Amino acid sequence: MTAIARFGAIALDSRDPRRLGQFYRALLDFEVRFESDELIALQGAGVLLTIERVEDHRAPDWPGNEVPKQMHLDLFVADLDIAERRAIEVGAVKADFQPSPDRWRVLLDPSGHPFCLTVPPGA
Repeated sequence: MTAIARFGAIALDSRDPRRLGQFYRALLDFEVRFESDELIALQGAGVLLTIERVEDHRAPDWPGNEVPKQMHLDLFVADLDIAERRAIEVGAVKADFQPSPDRWRVLLDPSGHPFCLTVPPGA
């Protein structure tokens, strides 16, 4: 079986992506690949870490569950339409809300966790 996607990035939500990006850059010695007010992409040894702006972000209340841990996977694909169709065939569900369907597709895994299919930056 051919893979539908390849692991792309771990994505963190933040009210202030630049500040969180500076923190992880210093902590992990990652290189900045892309930076805007909405998205920071950091590259490290074989992994891409993205930090995405979420205006009403609430920090997790670890170890409680009122506000659960927050992150999602970005999976890189060559063709969004084909990858979306194949992911649905193996059990994903397309999320109702699609903020930028020309750049990425939001799907839910069988347990309801969101993940994104996206074309790699610069592709």
